[in-house]
Amino acid sequence: MTAEAPVAPALPYGRLLPVTVHFDDLDALGLLHNARYPVLVERAWTALWNERGFGFDGDWEAAGDSCNAVKELRITYEAPVSRPGTYAVHLWLERLGNTGLTYGFRFCSPDGAVTYAHGTRVLVRLDAGTLRPAPWSERFRAVGRELLRSADRPSG
Repeated sequence: MTAEAPVAPALPYGRLLPVTVHFDDLDALGLLHNARYPVLVERAWTALWNERGFGFDGDWEAAGDSCNAVKELRITYEAPVSRPGTYAVHLWLERLGNTGLTYGFRFCSPDGAVTYAHGTRVLVRLDAGTLRPAPWSERFRAVGRELLRSADRPSG
């Protein structure tokens, strides 16, 4: 089952991507399990980058910028999600460094009006052979700059 893109107001920064909460994502109380939020955010993040031509096809040596690891995840839960259906994840970049980045997210209603959870995730780009930090490609950086919060975007 694929979620349809919601009709949403223009966001001042970032992208709003649809995600689907299924019945089996709910816990014994009928609420979205706390561990499912990061999974749904990760799926939205992956879809966002796949749309832009970045992805993993099984070969880490060829994965380039898709070869990265999570350094930190912070999440705050604001309101419970109590039913299956279509929701959205609002994604943006807080920081784009040489070998790392921090992206912000909101798990929200399809129109972006209600926030259920929000947080940040820090990723480090890795060299597939050594698993040491490696710089993002210029192509990745160019796409990433489009996702920076407007106050952090370079001028010109």
